[in-house]
Amino acid sequence: MTDTVVVIYSGGMDSFTLLHKAIAEGHRVHALSFDYGQRHVRELECASLVCRELAIPHKVIDIRALNAVMAGSALTGDLAVPEGHYEEDSMKTTVVPNRNMILLSLATGYAVTVAAQAVWFGAHGGDHAIYPDCRPEFVEKMDAVCRIANYQPVAIAAPFIRASKAEILGEGLALGLEYSQTWTCYNGRAKACGRCGSCVERREAFAAHGLRDPLPYEEEA
Repeated sequence: MTDTVVVIYSGGMDSFTLLHKAIAEGHRVHALSFDYGQRHVRELECASLVCRELAIPHKVIDIRALNAVMAGSALTGDLAVPEGHYEEDSMKTTVVPNRNMILLSLATGYAVTVAAQAVWFGAHGGDHAIYPDCRPEFVEKMDAVCRIANYQPVAIAAPFIRASKAEILGEGLALGLEYSQTWTCYNGRAKACGRCGSCVERREAFAAHGLRDPLPYEEEA
């Protein structure tokens, strides 16, 4: 029997690759996106366009009301978005408190509703230095809890949890994916800034494959 999975789909390149991986493996996919007041809400526009093209179910859940209890992040508040690499300590200002636990809890409820066997999300190896809720031990614990939280067990899977950004991109390139359909920059401007941690890591991934990122940047490399 083909499994049904809920893919948490931000519209960024990791979840874009994950979405197509699930489809390529023959799963029935329900895409789920969240508007939590992120500056880079443009990624949600990308997600909607892709899901329409793929003709797969897509829900965007507005959880901006939770900002009062998820405050203090450069992604949602007035703090400046830091520039540099993810491994730099300044990147801790991009942490949204408890974000993945909240999103996975909501996605698990949706999985029960649509009779899905699992929730997939795109945490990867490059996230480990800064984001506690993207580390293997977090995924393992959430998987254990969500399997017993309802009458219907739901698995939590992060297929890229030990992969680098370049490795994820490599998998997507092998699938023939078009990454101009994604948005990664933490700043929601007309062009990607090229300097925030998300942009830096993305450009490094393309460079590792000897390719140029198809997104337009404010400062071209």
